[in-house]
Formats: sequence, C-alpha cells, structure tokens
Amino acid sequence: MDWLDRLSLFTTLDAVGLGLLILSWVGCSLVVENAPKSYPSTSQIMAEFRREWMRQFVRRDPRIFDSQIISSLRQGTAFFASASMIAIGGGFALLGNAERLRGVAQDLTLESDPIFLLEVKLLVLLLFAANAFLKFVWSHRLFGYCSVIMAAVPNDPEDPQALPMALQAGELNITAARGYNRGLRAVYFGIASSAWLLGAGPLILATLVTLLVILRREFASQSRHVLVHGAPDAKT
Repeated sequence: MDWLDRLSLFTTLDAVGLGLLILSWVGCSLVVENAPKSYPSTSQIMAEFRREWMRQFVRRDPRIFDSQIISSLRQGTAFFASASMIAIGGGFALLGNAERLRGVAQDLTLESDPIFLLEVKLLVLLLFAANAFLKFVWSHRLFGYCSVIMAAVPNDPEDPQALPMALQAGELNITAARGYNRGLRAVYFGIASSAWLLGAGPLILATLVTLLVILRREFASQSRHVLVHGAPDAKT
C-alpha cells in the first residue's frame, strides 16, 4: 500500500478534526499571550504580579520565602516533565502493540480502523507529549537561571544594581512561566487528541471543549476576577 492509498483511509471529517485540533492549539496560545491590554488574560495579569514580586524582593530581608517559591515552581515543572516522559514511553509501547488497541477501540465504537490509522493517531498524541516535555524542561531550566540571578541581587536595596538585576530575574521568571503554560496547553490538547481513537466526531468535540475550558480559565474565571478586582469584602 503506497502513501496515496494510506491517505485515502482518512475521511474528510478526520482532516477537519485534525486541522481544528492544531489550529485551536496554536491559536489558543496566540490569543492568551497577545490579548488586548484592555482585557488581558490571566497569564498576562500574573506576569505583572511576577514583576511586582521582584520589586518587593529587593527590599525583603530575609529572602528565604522567595527561594522557597522558586523551588516550588521548579518542582512543578520537573513533575510535569517526568509525567510527559512517562506518557511518551507509554505511547511508544502502544505503537508496538497497536493490534490490542484496535480491539479496545472496536469494543467502544463498534468500528475497526486499520493499524496504520491507529498508529497515526498515536503519533499525534506523542507529538503533543513530546512538545509538552520540551516546554517543561526549558521552563525548569529558566526557573533555575532566575534563581541564580535572584541570588546575585545585592542585599542592599539602595545598591544601583539591585533593582535592575531583580527585574532581569523577573523577566526570566515570566519567560519560564510562559513555557510552563505552553506545556500545560500541549497536555490539554494532547488529551483531547486521544479522543481521535474513538473517531473524528469525538476528536472535534473534545477539541472544542478543551478550547472553551482554557479560554474560560484565562478570560472568564473567578480567579481572574479576583486578580483584577481584588478579594470581595469580608462579610460581617
């Protein structure tokens, strides 16, 4: 079977679902990271808090609290990087045993796809997992750079080098957080791509649900409302 014959195994709905998945993944990042200043995303709002963190860091003594936060952030990226590696290993294991996976998919959908189709669907999931792994690893490294620069900030807040170096650390912190968020979005859409094993219809539905969930968390969540407007007044 040549490539043209193999491509003919995919339906138009498969192409629509895969295109929607990729477009949603890329477009979601563009919208979240480049939202208008009049209505910023939660990620953009948090970026400003990270800058303010570094301004306060210069005047804080001792700075143990700040080092603990950075350590916690690095642990989070390391955890998700490890989880992504496990997912990649599991995906390759499934590629080597696609026949059993076809039996499971057939039990759920009453349809039986050729092995080639299942392998392509698994490869898409693996690509998302690999992208997430790379983003998490780079984020982990950037948080490490940030911690080194924070350690180099002079203890004297009046030192002319103190604030500029702290702001440098802040920008690295923001870049690391951006990579971390991109890794999370790759995980979300990777999970959505697994619905393709059940068919093109479930893939489209899972993609739309994932997109709506991410956009809601970035632009219409309660947490964003608190970040913008502050905590509600305590009831007496």
